[in-house]
Amino acid sequence: MGTTPKKTSHLFTPLPLRSLTLANRAIVAPMCQYSAVDGCAQPWHTVHIGMLATGGWGMTILEATAVEPSARITPDCLGLWGDAQEKALANTLSMVRAAVPGACLGIQLAHAGRKAATYGPLGSKKGPIAKEHGGWDALAPSAIAFAALPVPHQMSAAQMRECHEAFVGATIRANRLGFDFVEAHAAHGYLLASFLSPLANQRGDAYGGTLENRMRFPLEVIAAMRAAWPPHKPLGVRFGATDLTEDGWQVADACAFGVALKKIGVDILHISLGGNSTAPWKSEPGWLVEYAAEIRRASDCAVIAVGELNDPLLAEKILAQGNADAIAIGRGALREPRWPWKAARALGAVPPCPAQCAWCVGH
Repeated sequence: MGTTPKKTSHLFTPLPLRSLTLANRAIVAPMCQYSAVDGCAQPWHTVHIGMLATGGWGMTILEATAVEPSARITPDCLGLWGDAQEKALANTLSMVRAAVPGACLGIQLAHAGRKAATYGPLGSKKGPIAKEHGGWDALAPSAIAFAALPVPHQMSAAQMRECHEAFVGATIRANRLGFDFVEAHAAHGYLLASFLSPLANQRGDAYGGTLENRMRFPLEVIAAMRAAWPPHKPLGVRFGATDLTEDGWQVADACAFGVALKKIGVDILHISLGGNSTAPWKSEPGWLVEYAAEIRRASDCAVIAVGELNDPLLAEKILAQGNADAIAIGRGALREPRWPWKAARALGAVPPCPAQCAWCVGH
């Protein structure tokens, strides 16, 4: 009698995105490391990214990377606004790629908006940084503070143009660095997300008011990123499904945004939270998946689901049911940087790993 071949799991089925094909559908979500100096990558980044690159992930997306100095959440955030930042990241990537030539690497480009200029979590100081201690002005669509943070400056037309150009400049640098994928950060209450939400955007011009107007600036920025990014490379956007409040960003809004993003050439939507309110959320495995599925149906665009998806069987079920095209893991990837090895064993697939580790993964 012949042996019954193993059924290929959905998680370990390749995912084509333009000319890029991910070896599997497990993605490392961007996670801030708060370890840069003047936006420049440090030895920690080499170790961190290299560790994840050996883990068999379909793609690793680097942390939220500021497109200009004022775009940083903290003074310790990674940046890609100048030659020094590009050179430092080039050194990191050259070492990682030399060790793991087949690693698929993406980068998330971001602007912190009204959540900028705060102390990072690794030190003893917390909260906003005063100007006299090295802080800077936070920029936002409107002069509306988030929670207890200082009131930000409403962006002028000139500042919006500068920000637009900064996203494009960082996109061009990301291509020079050889990244396979770029993701625009429009979630978690940062600048592009705050333009989307009526909680943060109460402008009286063409960039505020109606949903169409609130989407205008993010769409202009992302369309310009798409034009600056090579046509054969995929572009993604991480954005929120909801602000979890009746007067904030809604799932219907997110669906409309997804439709608009697909029209301007975005290849995959990474669905998280809006982050413009302080409303509590129910952090339980898969709790955001229903939103991802709804946005996927409305936009007819590939979608990455997130939200405590650390159980391989749950990840497989989400993909099998057609609720997402890939799953992303953040904190779980820090705890288990080689999570795909475990997932492959659980799903009867071959663990994806470097040759140096192949002798041990089956034990």
